[in-house]
Amino acid sequence: MTTDEVLAGVGPRLRQMRKEREVTLAALSETTGISVSTLSRLESGLRKPSLELLLPIARAHQVALDELVGAPPADDPRVRSKPIEMFGRVHWPLTRQPGGLQAYKVLEPQRRQEPDPRTHEGYEWLYVLSGKLRLVLGEHDVVLTAGEAAEFDTRVPHWFGSTGEGPVEFLSLFGRQGERIHVRARPKRK
Repeated sequence: MTTDEVLAGVGPRLRQMRKEREVTLAALSETTGISVSTLSRLESGLRKPSLELLLPIARAHQVALDELVGAPPADDPRVRSKPIEMFGRVHWPLTRQPGGLQAYKVLEPQRRQEPDPRTHEGYEWLYVLSGKLRLVLGEHDVVLTAGEAAEFDTRVPHWFGSTGEGPVEFLSLFGRQGERIHVRARPKRK
């Protein structure tokens, strides 16, 4: 594949990735600092991609630069991901492809938190590797230990975290909808 052919495929790939993640050009512009018009021209192929433009986009989508440019896959099947810290937890992505089913290894530090149940579209599957994971799901408040799993509809208000007795390490699998967590409205306290 020639350089021109690789560059010609970047725009459609950028658009597809953004649409799969249901991100608007305006939202991506705000995250990357790249103007909406420049992003639009990149996606339509009217502007040649450069490292200055692709690096912030890759960071915003949390993907390797290779995925944006469509580099040929390496023969090595191992997933080499860098840890991502979100919500006080460390996440290791275990899948490489954007969209579809996503898998993460998660390390939750020892801490006591007040559960803050949320809802979103989709299903989630959790498997505890070590420690104890507290799961609040609707009216249920359970503790999962190493070797135990839970699967649930994420439209049910849910929260999970450390029991406060030590760190917990677990696997989390969810579909594309699970990437968008929505705060559930609550009545005001009196």
